[in-house]
Amino acid sequence: MQNNMVATALQTNSFTRRQFLRRTALAAGAMTLAFPSVSRVLGANSRINIACIGVGGKGDSDVSDAINCGGQIVALCDVDQKTLDGKAKKVAEKFPQLKRYRDYRKLLDELGKDIDAVTISTPDHQHGVAAIRAMKMGKHCFCQKPLVQTVSEARQVRQLAKDKNLATQMGNQGSAESGLRRAVEIVQAGVIGKPLELHVWSNRPIWPQGLDRPAGQDPVPPELDWDLWLGPARKRPYKKGAYHPFAWRGWYDFGTGALGDMACHTVNMPFRALNLGYPNVVECELASRLYPEAFPKTSRIRFEFPQRGDLPPLKFWWYDGKPADPLKPLRPQGDAIHEIIATYDKLPASGALIIGEKGKVFSPDDYGARFFVAMKGSSEYVASDQHEACKAVPQSIPRSPGHMEEWFRMMKDGVPAYSNFDIAAYLTEIILLGCVALRVGEGYRMEWDGPNMRSPNLPAAAQFVKRDNRRGWNA
Repeated sequence: MQNNMVATALQTNSFTRRQFLRRTALAAGAMTLAFPSVSRVLGANSRINIACIGVGGKGDSDVSDAINCGGQIVALCDVDQKTLDGKAKKVAEKFPQLKRYRDYRKLLDELGKDIDAVTISTPDHQHGVAAIRAMKMGKHCFCQKPLVQTVSEARQVRQLAKDKNLATQMGNQGSAESGLRRAVEIVQAGVIGKPLELHVWSNRPIWPQGLDRPAGQDPVPPELDWDLWLGPARKRPYKKGAYHPFAWRGWYDFGTGALGDMACHTVNMPFRALNLGYPNVVECELASRLYPEAFPKTSRIRFEFPQRGDLPPLKFWWYDGKPADPLKPLRPQGDAIHEIIATYDKLPASGALIIGEKGKVFSPDDYGARFFVAMKGSSEYVASDQHEACKAVPQSIPRSPGHMEEWFRMMKDGVPAYSNFDIAAYLTEIILLGCVALRVGEGYRMEWDGPNMRSPNLPAAAQFVKRDNRRGWNA
């Protein structure tokens, strides 16, 4: 791997408004893609009836946020009766007509005419099936990250949102951070010059992975409907503590590993700032021991992006692995990180680093809320709001009233949410290509034809692009 920055003469960081507009022309194009029109607005004073699918974990706060934004909760759904009843007891105090369901398919069939929108906060393998089913019925959709589990599902939800003119938002809350939007402005204004490399690393997994499927089976808890929990995934016996309620993320059948869990947060800012589009090559360069059913403990994946307008080709490396694991996680090395080490004394547990011709942008924040700049010739990073190179860059991206609030605003008056599915599904699709490359195997250079969702040189990749859902679970 080449970590050295391209040697260029240090250039002045001051620029005219005309230069700013020219350099951010590509950004304007990206914003247009991210802000589709919504013709089916409900109106500012509309009562918005919402069904919430998955109410444990992040689903708990998603329900509460929807209520705080003025949503009328019509129904709750969860495969775990204890979780469902616990949340319903609280919500019913405000909405006594609330209905409870274990199966979201039944909910949508019975209440379709009574609901305007859904929130989806299930394990990853249910996201796409539930979202596609609801969106085909014309329901606005808020879905937790990762938006879907497969590349094929990402393409479907993106097209459905467009075809049905739906208000959508993915639950990567960092999209609402002013710091993330400011970082996009700074990079696209050319402060660090043309981008050449991207390095993003995560302190995940914090759940079990890098293991074989546990042998045997245990009695299913009385409150859990195991068949509904499996949903579109292949049947397997229940094993206590192995999957439900939180240990599912590391399994190929149910989760998307550290990449799917965190890249929708940590790659969000650079994806926008660098106008990445589809990569033309993805490769799992290195990983710890690979298992047939679970993500490895640590991996390094390389994405190669072609020239984009006047932006040069760029390489992006993703690294994951728990820092405290006895197996040392893979991380960026060398000149790429020497200013980070000088500033922090050690490499933070997670981060996003953009290397440009004239400098670097680094965010140690999973959600992009904070970022720092080091121009070429500087040995340390400076906070973006204190860096002279950043002060001349005007604001060009609207700031957020709140992440869930953006979705409600989109439903009511058509102002698109910043992480609506037009851009969120695009981001998710690219991230999931890393999962495909990992499953293809270490050291296989996977060429990629983005528009056609296929690898010209590795046809074996096709089996990981689309899941063969169990009977009864096609959206």
